[in-house]
Amino acid sequence: MNDPTRGERNNNPGNLNYIELRGWQGQIGLEEVPDGHTYPPRFGRYDSAESGIRAVAKQLLAYQEHHGCRTPRQFVERWAPPTENSTDAYVKDVAAVLGVDPDTPVDLTDPATLQVMTRAIIRHENGRCLYDAATIAGAVQAALA
Repeated sequence: MNDPTRGERNNNPGNLNYIELRGWQGQIGLEEVPDGHTYPPRFGRYDSAESGIRAVAKQLLAYQEHHGCRTPRQFVERWAPPTENSTDAYVKDVAAVLGVDPDTPVDLTDPATLQVMTRAIIRHENGRCLYDAATIAGAVQAALA
């Protein structure tokens, strides 16, 4: 198996920025940069993968509820702005996993849809998704509770 990705090391598979005031459940601080790496610490660390996955789902729900995101394009453009990412490729990838056009509205209050979107974000952020369906389903249910 390959070495853990940055998101996997941090139990933050969505690579959510660390914001001290956010206070996500299970967030334990700013990432620790491994020896030999020169990037500045930026992302949060979580006490478990489940807490990090829950945070991904909670953030997506907040985008829908508070920021009016409805389509894969709107969610991804907010999650991964073009100033830092190849957003068009990211949008196409997430929409394909969801099985919809990038501009088709989706409802993330539907647990099955939120699970698929969460898995798609994790896979795109890490180049893979190591988490089984039960782990993602449990984290999504916790986010929806």
